[in-house]
Amino acid sequence: MVGSLYIVSTPIGNLDDITKRAVDILRLVDVILCEDTRVTKKLLNHFKIEKKLFVYNDINEHKKAKGILDLLSSGTNVALVSDAGTPCISDPGYRLVNLSQKNDINVFSIPGPCSVISALSISGLPTDNFFFQGFLPKKKGRHTKLGELAGLKCSVVLFESPKRVIKTLNNIEKYFGDRYVAICRELTKIYEEVVLDKISNILLNKENIKLKGEFIIIIAKDGYKN
Repeated sequence: MVGSLYIVSTPIGNLDDITKRAVDILRLVDVILCEDTRVTKKLLNHFKIEKKLFVYNDINEHKKAKGILDLLSSGTNVALVSDAGTPCISDPGYRLVNLSQKNDINVFSIPGPCSVISALSISGLPTDNFFFQGFLPKKKGRHTKLGELAGLKCSVVLFESPKRVIKTLNNIEKYFGDRYVAICRELTKIYEEVVLDKISNILLNKENIKLKGEFIIIIAKDGYKN
């Protein structure tokens, strides 16, 4: 009998946001694939789970996918988690899922937290149609990508680090114009914060932006009026 691959969503901040089914699956499987063993061990320790952990990330995904497929084919049950949220969404994993599907390995979704959906739900901006970009290119292709995104007729979702958030906000004003923007920070954590305003007003008071934690920026479509 072959094993199964479980794509397990984990909390994006508050550990209590994990589902009972996710905890049950993490207890059931033989092996857990994770981006960073330190992060995943913190979660497992919280729920008193001891499992063999393999590092599976953007750097080694090409090399590791075939070996994991061999484990699955030999009957090993495997869970894939990311550091936070739903795996394969701007995180490694789709190659392994693709290989598994092609080789008749059962792949099961264990749904739960997703930072993109969480941010959209409390942004106060239209969510009926949106484009998820994730992180912008740091250098090459950045301005071309911003120009492409500005032409979309929907809300645009970006990930950004504290080090580049001010630069990105300036880029948004330049390429998108003075649109409404929601800046979501530290979702589900103690210092969760959402700032909703026109980009010009946000930049006018940029010294009030706390440059700590993880940022999700949502840009309203052109023509939206609050």
